[in-house]
Formats: sequence, C-alpha cells, structure tokens
Amino acid sequence: MPPNEAQGLLAEQYEAAVARAGRVYQIVQSMSLAPGILDASMRHFGQIAHAREGLTRSNRELVAVVVSVVNGCHY
Repeated sequence: MPPNEAQGLLAEQYEAAVARAGRVYQIVQSMSLAPGILDASMRHFGQIAHAREGLTRSNRELVAVVVSVVNGCHY
C-alpha cells in the first residue's frame, strides 16, 4: 500500500520508516497488507541491530550486506 493511503498502525510504521531512513522503502511496503507482522518485524530488526552484545552495529550491517549480495537481493 502506498504511504499516502496508509491508516492506523500501518501509517505509524510508515512514519517510523521515514524517521529512520527518510522514506518508505519497497521492502517495508511489501508487508503493508499485514501491519501487525510489519510492526513485529521492525521491532525484531531493531532489537537485533541495536543489541549491545555480540557483533558491533557496523559488523551486523556488513553481514546483512554480504548475505543480501549472496542471495541476489537488490535492496
């Protein structure tokens, strides 16, 4: 669903996406028909990305980029 049509929880998630990244990326919009799942996914990602233990944030990002390249992801 395009950002200009979002309501309720989805609109909140889109607003958070804009605050985080400056826009609503297609990967976020792809989950728009299930706002509850999008919400859970974003909270889960946030917990992983900002965890104090384990890898540093930059190393986590690097791993994500490498995995995306290996998997042929374009985002």
